[in-house]
Parts: sequence; structure tokens; C-alpha cells
Amino acid sequence: MNYFQKNKKNIIIGVIATLLIAALVALWLQKKVIHSADDIVGVVYPSALSVGDTLLFEDKTQFAKSKRWNFGDGTTSDKNSGIHFYNKPGYYQVSLIVDNKYTKSFPVMVSARSVKQSKDSVKSKTIIEAPVEAMLNENVQFRAVSDATQFAWKFGETGNTDSKEKLAIYSYKKAGDYVVTLYTEESQEPIYHRIKIKPIYNPLEEEEVSVEDSYAKIDNDFKYHLQQIANGNSFNTHYNYLLKTYLCNNENTVVKVNESKVNNFYMYCAGLQFDKNMVIQTVKVNFDDTQNCVTKVDINQSK
Repeated sequence: MNYFQKNKKNIIIGVIATLLIAALVALWLQKKVIHSADDIVGVVYPSALSVGDTLLFEDKTQFAKSKRWNFGDGTTSDKNSGIHFYNKPGYYQVSLIVDNKYTKSFPVMVSARSVKQSKDSVKSKTIIEAPVEAMLNENVQFRAVSDATQFAWKFGETGNTDSKEKLAIYSYKKAGDYVVTLYTEESQEPIYHRIKIKPIYNPLEEEEVSVEDSYAKIDNDFKYHLQQIANGNSFNTHYNYLLKTYLCNNENTVVKVNESKVNNFYMYCAGLQFDKNMVIQTVKVNFDDTQNCVTKVDINQSK
């Protein structure tokens, strides 16, 4: 019996072990020596930016002996990490080339930076220069500080357009609190100004405002702002005014329409702005026991 026959089993085991070791060594070599683009550990951030923004780049590839960044705009870098700026908008492919052999690409979208308008090119916001108090029958001056060319003034007493001049003068015939409204072509939203017109004091005949007159003023003011909503004017302006001034910010305040339909204040106003040609005829508000908050609004309206 020869040597092979005597040691056949051991030889077979040895061959198998050698093959396993060779396979493990080959796998190790593949991990340590044989690489691909997938082994590159690089990052580019952000992938979307504007012209002039900072692009960050960094590479942590362990096996790399050399590297080169190509930013797609004709510039390159050999650094491990750093920042880059693009001067023009466009789509760029940032490439990281390792050992002149392996390449990994990163897409970057650069958009144009929005140009801020200079102060001279932005139209100034229209404001109203006018007193907050004046006397009955006094010539009150209302000035529009604006770059607009078209003006429409409503001084709140007649319900009509009272002037179309940039500088308007008006004399109130009745004392009370008025909301002055100014329309220009610069904005769809009007500009408001509140003014109190005081009665002429007569020492021989001093009037005391009755409770009924006080409530009537509130009813009329409430009616005015509801009608503005019905006419398609700024919903938020008039709605929030009524909500804060009279309803103590309670959107669920009860609204009774034409002595039948009951709704809450928000739903009523939301519907009112879409119900064209609605005319608010009368408004009657009801306060709580403290006389601070309106708890119910009775409205008569028609088309």
C-alpha cells in the first residue's frame, strides 16, 4: 500500500482546507485590493441650490491614493473636502475620480437667484394722512401718500364715492364715528382710516347721548361692515373688525336672518360674500349681561 492510499483521507481534508483558505484569501483581497465605484465614500450637499450658494463636498474613501473632484463647470479640486460656488444656473454632474480609475457622480441642480427689487423700483404703500378727530361742519383734509394715479374716496357718510382727487376735503354733516375708505389702482384691497366727528359744543344746550342712540350707532356700524362683505370688498378686514370689536372673537355667535334662518357668525359671513347683490336692510345686536360682547345678531336682508 503506497503513501497516497495510506493517507487518502488526510490528503482530501488538506485539499479541501487549502481551497477554503484560498477562497477566503481571494475574498479578502477583493475587499482590500479590488475595488469599484460603489466603494467610494463621497458626499455632495445640497443637491439643489441657487447661484452663489455654498456647495459642500467631502470624500472619506479609505483606499484612495489620489482623488480629483470635477464640478462640471470647468473647475476641479484635489482636496478631500471643501466648498464650491456656481456662477451660472444649470444642471451639473459633480464627479469624484479616485486613483484615476473609479468614478462616482453626483447630480446638482443650480437655479437662478431671485433678484430683489430696489427700494426705488418698489411702489410705496399707500397711506392716508388725516386727523382722527374733527368737528362737525369742519373742512377736513384727507391726503393720499402714494405713487398711485387713480383715487376714489368714500368718507362713510353718504355711502357714495365722494372724491377722486389725491388731496380731498370733506365736511361732515352729522357727528359720529366714520370709516374712510380709499381705493387706488395699486392694490385690490382698499385703505381704511377711522375718524371721529364731534358735535359743536353748545353750552346752552348740552346734549346727552341716549342709550338708544348708542345702540343705533353700533347697529349701523355692524350693518356697514356686513354690507362691505356683501359688496365683495375685503372679507378679512371687515370680518375681523366685527369679530374683535363686538363679538369678543366668538365666531359661533348666533345670527338670525329675516326672523327665521339661524346660523353662526362665521358661516353667515362666509355665505354672504358669495351671495351677490344682497342688501343688508337692518341689523340689531344683543349684548350679554356685562354689555361687553354681542351674543346675538338679528339681520333683515333682501336682494
